[in-house]
Amino acid sequence: MSGTLLSPAAAPRPNMKGGTNQAFRMFFMGVVAAALVFVGYSVLADLRSAGENGMAIGAFALLALALLIALGFEFVNGFHDTANAVATVIYTNSLPPLVAVVWSGMWNLAGVLVSSGAVAYSVVTLLPVELILQVGSGAGHAMIFALLLSAIIWNLATWAFGIPNSSSHALVGSILGVGFANQLMSPAGSALYGVDWSQVRKVFSALLFSPVCGFVLAAGMLILMRVVIRNAALYRAPEGDAPPPLWIRGLLVGTCTGVSFFHGSNDGQKGMGLIMLILIGAAPTAYALNRAMPDDMMPAFVQTAQQAAHVFEVHGSAAPSLPSAEEARAQVTDALRTKTVARPEIYSALGVLSDDIAQSVSNYHSLQAIPAAAVPNVRTDMYLVAEAVRNMGKVSGFTGDESAELGKFMGQLNAGTRFIPTWVKIAVALALGLGTMVGWKRIVVTVGEKIGKTHLTYAQGAAAELVAMGTIGLAERYGLPVSTTHILSSGVAGTMVAGGGGLQWATLRAMAMAWVTTLPAAMLISGVLYFVFRHIF
Repeated sequence: MSGTLLSPAAAPRPNMKGGTNQAFRMFFMGVVAAALVFVGYSVLADLRSAGENGMAIGAFALLALALLIALGFEFVNGFHDTANAVATVIYTNSLPPLVAVVWSGMWNLAGVLVSSGAVAYSVVTLLPVELILQVGSGAGHAMIFALLLSAIIWNLATWAFGIPNSSSHALVGSILGVGFANQLMSPAGSALYGVDWSQVRKVFSALLFSPVCGFVLAAGMLILMRVVIRNAALYRAPEGDAPPPLWIRGLLVGTCTGVSFFHGSNDGQKGMGLIMLILIGAAPTAYALNRAMPDDMMPAFVQTAQQAAHVFEVHGSAAPSLPSAEEARAQVTDALRTKTVARPEIYSALGVLSDDIAQSVSNYHSLQAIPAAAVPNVRTDMYLVAEAVRNMGKVSGFTGDESAELGKFMGQLNAGTRFIPTWVKIAVALALGLGTMVGWKRIVVTVGEKIGKTHLTYAQGAAAELVAMGTIGLAERYGLPVSTTHILSSGVAGTMVAGGGGLQWATLRAMAMAWVTTLPAAMLISGVLYFVFRHIF
């Protein structure tokens, strides 16, 4: 029923020379040049639209450098994660390598464009709160450069050895390194917020669960396919360079398409939130608030803000005094650092900030009309109130109606501050796709040849990708960052075990070592870089 599994020697490696000709190089460089022009034009258009025409040359150069590094992270991400999506169709001869990577890049673009942005901001919330609020400061610039460069360095190091590595894992480790370094460098007696451990646990639960999920579910999927689909052709390895039967080819191309789409919708977001922090820090007038929110939504927004302010004032009535707006910001920021939001004095401070938000929006009738000088305070107020409501969770003492009102207000605040412009999505998608076209070979060879002892069969490729597609899609639905690399590589390993082909333990040990060392290595690199950059910016 399962057919004879061919050894890697019996089924030769696919032709990996795609993309080496001069025409492809010219096409690639043309796309790179067009993408850079597109990003530059989009930033300038946004600045003009916001009336921010006086950016200094030095500030603009720093913005350009930061954007290039952020897009460079997504470019390197393509080496690892997107390459996994095309390994199965290449090693089953379902698509020629060059066609596969271009096809995957197109569907990554589609996935990025329809993404919600939830994953982008779940990564951002791991960062120290004062660095998020002061991202335009020297410390904010040091944070951005340190964590992005750290993730890029580690990804390039593992790629050079052909070891599939999780860009998500590297980025989270880099963020933790910056958080710890920020804490250690704080002056004596000033308890700066280092790491949001509740968010860390949420993110790591997804990252830890994904490889186990990939291994077990892919093995189970292969077993189920053998029971349900009794066609021996599906369980054979490719013979020479002949493509599989049309229906099998359609299945494998379909799963590759799904993995690429959901990879774009999940992994593509991880750099988006950081790009938005860069833009907010460099050009707050244009990017700190969502200028695309319709003016006709503002009356309802003001009403919700006033109702939320009333809820906070009722629960903060026991506070000794009513703080000023500046004092309220400081109190809520301190409460977020220590996760002690549920106190009368904090409720009172949140009421002041909610009133401040309602007053600002009511005075100017839209977020777009708020003057440049007032934008930083309005965004800070909106961010602090939204984070405080999120951290309150299901605090006792609020009625069901009050909790619903606060939840509605948080959603409106997030819509005003947590947004991703379309051009950012397009730029990230292009960076992912271009990275795949350049660095796909090393990781594809590892996934296709070096995980199992036998050549990948059609059914194994389909099972691994079906599981990856479903898992990543669910993670995007719940705003959880997961690793495409971990899911698909472990899925291939699971199908090899279920198919009786055995595993190449040297490769798995190298992957496991990379998985174990990624967190401390990324933390160390980013912490050192943050220390150095704090003395430069």
